Amino acid sequence: MWIHKLYNWPVASRRPKGTPTGLTAQTSTGASGPAAKAAERRAKREEAVAAMRREQARRQRRGRLMIVGGVVVVVVLVVAAVVVAGLNHKDKGAATTTASDAVVGQVTSVPAATFDEVGAGSIKTLPAAIKGDPLTADGKPRVVYIGAEYCPFCAAERWAVVAALARFGTFSGLGQTESSPADVFPSTPTLSFHGATYTSDYLSFTGYETQDTNRNPLDPLSAEDTALLKKYDAPPYVGSDQEAGSIPFLDLFGTYVTQGASYSPDILKGMSHAEIAKAMQDPSSTVAKNVDAMANVFSAIICQASNGQPSAVCTSSGVQAAADKLPTS
Repeated sequence: MWIHKLYNWPVASRRPKGTPTGLTAQTSTGASGPAAKAAERRAKREEAVAAMRREQARRQRRGRLMIVGGVVVVVVLVVAAVVVAGLNHKDKGAATTTASDAVVGQVTSVPAATFDEVGAGSIKTLPAAIKGDPLTADGKPRVVYIGAEYCPFCAAERWAVVAALARFGTFSGLGQTESSPADVFPSTPTLSFHGATYTSDYLSFTGYETQDTNRNPLDPLSAEDTALLKKYDAPPYVGSDQEAGSIPFLDLFGTYVTQGASYSPDILKGMSHAEIAKAMQDPSSTVAKNVDAMANVFSAIICQASNGQPSAVCTSSGVQAAADKLPTS
């Protein structure tokens, strides 16, 4: 406080007592007189005070700028963190869990009457017939599926693959997940073959999920199946040069191959796993006309490899209707 008062104290009001008005201290007492020296000392004190005041103001301004700058940096970092967290949350896929017993129960036990009524349904994309190397494992014809959990087309096709194979054997440990929320047909509900096992008296099945919903690696392909993918997931067997290596890819016994989904994942949009499984029971539903129909197509191919067993499946009208549409090599 005292610096402020001293800094604003007018010099003129501090003339030495007895100095005539209009005369300087030097005129009254001489250049080396006491009055002149006192005036000089006052001037130095006032200059020193002014310098201290300026330094104080400079430091105060600098402090305010540092505080404001620090606040701005903190705000920017907080906003950036919120944005990144939001983006990461938006792009992060659902975790894979064990499929519910209710969902698996319905998908693996579609009534024979439903399959028969659906027949070949709305399916327009059929597997390609090939003359490939016979696929076998443990003395039984072998089916190989290669896909990934993030893939929406794999998500759609799995429902039909599971429904078909369940007519010839038993799954255990199926997963339940969704395709990537950042891909086309985002968050399509699906099952997963990662960690699952399949037993059958008629065939062997290998199901690969090469990446999870967030594109982290999952199931590595064997050298044998890597070669299989490279050879048959390409022209002249399926697709174009640009589509070579696309998923999902299925090789059924070395006689038929598929690339991509047989129907649009859009038919599953907005549905839960339980709703899809329930719709597969209803032959009038769009889901059944696509998913169950493709299960009939896969079943017809399996029946060729299993010598028509089990008879109840292979002689059913639904499987026979699908078999009539299969291409020949």
